[in-house]
Amino acid sequence: MSSERYNPREAEPRWRAAWDAEKLFETDDNAPGEKYYVLEMFPYPSGRIHMGHVRNYAMGDVVARYKRARGFNVLHPMGWDAFGMPAENAAMQNKVHPREWTYQNIATMRAQLKSMGLSLDWSREFATCDVDYYHRQQMLFLDFLKEGIAYRRNAKVNWDPVDMTVLANEQVIDGKGWRSGAPVEQRELTQWFFRITDYAEDLLAALDTLPEWPEKVRVMQKNWIGKSEGLLVRFALEKAPDAAEDVTVFTTRPDTLFGASFIAVAPDHPLAKAAAQNNPVLAEFILACKRGGTTAAAIETADKLGMRTGIEAVHPFDPAWKLPVYVANFVLMEYGTGAIFGCPAHDQRDLDFARKYELPVTPVVLPPDAEAASFTVGTEAFVGDGTLFHSAFLNGMTPAEGFQAVADRLAATDLGGRPQAERKINFRLRDWGVSRQRYWGCPIPVLHCETCGVVPEARENLPVKLPDDIDFDKPGNPLDRHPTWRHAPCPQCGGKALRETDTMDTFVDSSWYFARFTAPHAEEPTDPQRANAWLPVDQYIGGIEHAILHLLYSRFFVRAMRACGHVALDEPFKGLFTQGMVVHETYRAGRDWVAPADIRITEEGGTRTATRMSDGALLEIGSIEKMSKSKKNVVDPDDIIASYGADTARWFMLSDSPPERDVIWTESGVEGAHRFVQRLWRLVADAAPRLAASTAGESDAARSTEIRRAAHRTIAGVADDIERLAFNKAVARLYELVNTLFAAFGEGRSLAGIEAAAGESLSILTRLVAPMVPHLAEECWTTLGHAGLCAAEPWPAVEAELLVVDEIMLPVQLNGKKRGDLTVSAKAGKADIERAVMELDFVKAALEGRVPQRIVVVPGRIVNVVV
Repeated sequence: MSSERYNPREAEPRWRAAWDAEKLFETDDNAPGEKYYVLEMFPYPSGRIHMGHVRNYAMGDVVARYKRARGFNVLHPMGWDAFGMPAENAAMQNKVHPREWTYQNIATMRAQLKSMGLSLDWSREFATCDVDYYHRQQMLFLDFLKEGIAYRRNAKVNWDPVDMTVLANEQVIDGKGWRSGAPVEQRELTQWFFRITDYAEDLLAALDTLPEWPEKVRVMQKNWIGKSEGLLVRFALEKAPDAAEDVTVFTTRPDTLFGASFIAVAPDHPLAKAAAQNNPVLAEFILACKRGGTTAAAIETADKLGMRTGIEAVHPFDPAWKLPVYVANFVLMEYGTGAIFGCPAHDQRDLDFARKYELPVTPVVLPPDAEAASFTVGTEAFVGDGTLFHSAFLNGMTPAEGFQAVADRLAATDLGGRPQAERKINFRLRDWGVSRQRYWGCPIPVLHCETCGVVPEARENLPVKLPDDIDFDKPGNPLDRHPTWRHAPCPQCGGKALRETDTMDTFVDSSWYFARFTAPHAEEPTDPQRANAWLPVDQYIGGIEHAILHLLYSRFFVRAMRACGHVALDEPFKGLFTQGMVVHETYRAGRDWVAPADIRITEEGGTRTATRMSDGALLEIGSIEKMSKSKKNVVDPDDIIASYGADTARWFMLSDSPPERDVIWTESGVEGAHRFVQRLWRLVADAAPRLAASTAGESDAARSTEIRRAAHRTIAGVADDIERLAFNKAVARLYELVNTLFAAFGEGRSLAGIEAAAGESLSILTRLVAPMVPHLAEECWTTLGHAGLCAAEPWPAVEAELLVVDEIMLPVQLNGKKRGDLTVSAKAGKADIERAVMELDFVKAALEGRVPQRIVVVPGRIVNVVV
């Protein structure tokens, strides 16, 4: 028996070199086999990979290796999402150029990823900050501009006062910048936009064509796009300035009009501006509102504030009923018409506002189980279905019937020569503002000419390169201060012009990279033939935090690229998988967090204790949380790979929990994964020389069939599990097969009569574990005497007859308590099973010659003997 342990530090680099020498993972576009494109969301080069990267890329690599083994022509590329604020922050803090910082980090992280043994096509690698890449992105921008998809306008924007740049609505989280965490302000700026709203209906409807996406992600996108059907209702005005005659509101609940108690308009609504001209207090309130964020999320979480304008609106069904008009901070000019009517009883936001300003609260929708005479609304609005009451001609109707009745009546009512209401479809989605006031991004290829106005750069003059000689000594965009870069001839008239100094949102960079991977060296942004052949991505893997930002933008981008002839796609990603996070315990000494590498854990009497290794100090064991540098509960992948090898890290990440759930990183879990790696190696290393030395003898048919059946059932099961991305279940099957083979011939047990079955089963096992632990598989493959690389081997074929179940094992209970098992033919009937049970020794002993009261047989499940 071999006692030599598997040494990953020696074996893993050797096998990676062998793969590289064969260029095994470089994709040939013209290779035979059905195409399969697997892609993990590419990383930002922050400096080092983390365990979340290990999990994400290990999952994708299992799929890529499995599909290659099944005969697919697999594309599995890697690149870097390399523009953005962190590089500029590092430049300011460390006095290093963003480019230098970025490419140093890429080099470090590339080496780390390669140490994981990922089957990536590195020949297609690029970074979004490569001039070659953003050159083609500038081409796309010019195409979008020509097609009318890109445009420029003055707009109220989200301004991050720390990063000193504009943010898209999707980049404002709880009223704060998604990177800086600073409270976002409102500003009026001239910005570049993409017309994503032109595709709102298509983006929404097409979500139903993505059955391989998580339902949660589809729901999140549907809610963000926010389609709503409602009415535009015009309210006549009294006491209004500048002879304003009416105000139009958009409402999805016209059935609640009889519960209205106020009208509210956005701070930048024309009516608000007119009312503030002679009202300095109102003007100051409007300015205060503009200092808050502009997004629906920011406004929803802010305190609901308003101020009366002195204007009154006339209720459309009662001329004597006057509603006060407020300017309110929770009304968005960009949504609907910038004006709403408030029905406090049936909208929580309106209710909070009404209670704050002591406005009437009149319920008009009666819950099914409530009495009209006694139903009231307290601190919680009733938003459910019911029956309309307190509503004149609508009484007794459902809300849907009330909607129709109001729509019909107001459409037939004249107000100022126009119908008082009309139907309207509205979307929450806003156009994508892509201008960013920073240096480290893709320059927007337009110029500003005094004679010609805004002029796109000529295509032959691209790329517009970022200048190298910049400084970050002052806040703001360094491109604005550059002495020469801004000045360029107008491509239209040849006169003096100034370059646009805004650069593109980095989400533009990541919205089409998957298409560039299909032809990374093409002169145009894509080679349409290759793009259409490879896309959509068959399996995309990444975090659910990108459900709105990246995934929605990418879906829009393929539509915009299709309009410009770069692709012929409907959707970028056919299958989407969102993996869970990697989490770890936290440890504290007072207020200070302590890293896991500095901890010693001891267990005694069921109690776990943590001490600091440097001084033996007793530490507080905190909650299990996402790995983060701030709480120091981070495990460095390099440390794990150095201690245990890449395959151990991969195996643990795949085995510990379902991939869609969080995985708790524990030292004991990693040690358990390492023990399996060594156990598998011992099984192969012990059996291989004995198999090589064995001579043909009489076969033990029964034992051989049992071994072969276990191996072939595992082939089918593991394949099914990987197809469903159930990696932890595949791992469990492989554990079971290893245990079966150990029991059959492991640790020196006789191979007599089962040599062929043992050799076949070990060959199968090696190829089945290869997607998960590829280095170990190569070592086992060679040790078993096979030629070539295991990574190039086909997936083992299943012999269907070995999957047929001849016998089944049934648990046997006595009076409801399990006492043993019964093995019978899978075709055995009830009478056969009853006879066999009566022959079991423990049943005979319990009966002591008596006849059982009854025998309950649940087919295929269990047998219960009632004594």
